Amino acid sequence: MHRLQCHHTPERDTSMTDSNFYEHVFGVRDKVALVTGGTRGIGFMIAEGLVRAGARVYVASRKVDACRTTEEELMKFGFCRALPSDISTIEGCKALAEELRLHEQQLHILVNNAGVTWSMDIDEFTEKAWDKIMDLDAKSPFFLTQALLPELRRAATSQDRASIVNITSVNGLKPGGLRNYSYVVAKAGLGQLSAQMARDLMADHINVNAIAPGPFKSKMTAPMFATEEQDRQVTAGFPMKRWGAMEDIAGLTIFLSSKAGSYVTGMTIPCDGGATTTT
Repeated sequence: MHRLQCHHTPERDTSMTDSNFYEHVFGVRDKVALVTGGTRGIGFMIAEGLVRAGARVYVASRKVDACRTTEEELMKFGFCRALPSDISTIEGCKALAEELRLHEQQLHILVNNAGVTWSMDIDEFTEKAWDKIMDLDAKSPFFLTQALLPELRRAATSQDRASIVNITSVNGLKPGGLRNYSYVVAKAGLGQLSAQMARDLMADHINVNAIAPGPFKSKMTAPMFATEEQDRQVTAGFPMKRWGAMEDIAGLTIFLSSKAGSYVTGMTIPCDGGATTTT
């Protein structure tokens, strides 16, 4: 006969009331977050969602004017401070980490979103187009995370894990028609890097996940909605017949960074309206 074994399960907090359960499970209030590339597109959407949810949000971007504008706009909803920086080099990653340390001693949420793309015919694709994308989209997320590990470890506990969210792309999951060769390599690699980092940072109580966005309006996708007719034709081909919204990408980021997502790590999750699963 086999004896049934009882495994220990974490005790449920019975002191919670219905009114504070949602905040306890899904809340990120007062957590410190850094969003790179947070002044436009998906990065701005994520930053806005985190600010509205009560987090202390820092956004990083290369353009000073964009940083100033974003800070002013998001401060209407809560705390936001912009840190102008260029993280396309390891020195730039270290400089951003040092700048954040002037303001915070802990970092609960790191969103590695900054990235660029480059499309070119396969017969003409250049080394410059390859290296520029790989440096920012694949190398920088690793070295910025490395530079901020002391703050992430300081924030993390077994009961309230820190969260790293790497923004990849559906182009890293399935072929597309944009001929952005180094971009797909970088984004696919970032997904695998996320899984490796999740394994290696498990004991530090740091979760690492990747979100692979599909169709969201941004500077990268601007040619797809340059005119109203183009927009109509493009969205007609989407499974849900619409572009992604702020609530979609910010909501998933908040989930992964809250207690609700604390048991999820090492995953790449498409946020694409079913584009990779139903078409």
